[in-house]
Amino acid sequence: MNNNGLGQKYEDGQVIVKQGAVGDCLYVVQRGRVEVIKEEEDHEVKLTELGPSEFFGEMGLFEQDVRSCTVKAVGDTTVMTIDKKNFYHTIQNDPSLAFRLLEMMSNRLRQTNQKLSEIQALLTH
Repeated sequence: MNNNGLGQKYEDGQVIVKQGAVGDCLYVVQRGRVEVIKEEEDHEVKLTELGPSEFFGEMGLFEQDVRSCTVKAVGDTTVMTIDKKNFYHTIQNDPSLAFRLLEMMSNRLRQTNQKLSEIQALLTH
C-alpha cells in the first residue's frame, strides 16, 4: 500500500478489507474499481463491483462488528478511508452526505431483499 496523500493505492487483486476483520470506517473508491466478495468455506462468491465515488464498509460507522465481506482492488485502485470522527464532523458541515449514505444503504437493502425473494421463489418451485 502506498499513501498518495488523498487515499491509499492498491494493486490489482490486493485485499483492501478482509472478511472477519474488525472495522470502524467507511471506504470511498476514488479511482479504479473494487470487487466485493463473500468468502465461503471452499469458494468465493462475487457479490458486486464498485467504481469511483461508490463506497463500502459503511456498517463499520454504525456498529462495532466484523467485516461481512472481503474487498479487493480490480486493477490499480485508490481508496479513501473515512473514520467515525471524520464522518460525524463532515455530516455536521454537509448534512446531505448523511442523506446520500442512507439513500445508498436503502437501495442496497432493497436489492438484497429482491435477491432473497428470487432465491426463495426458486427454492419453493
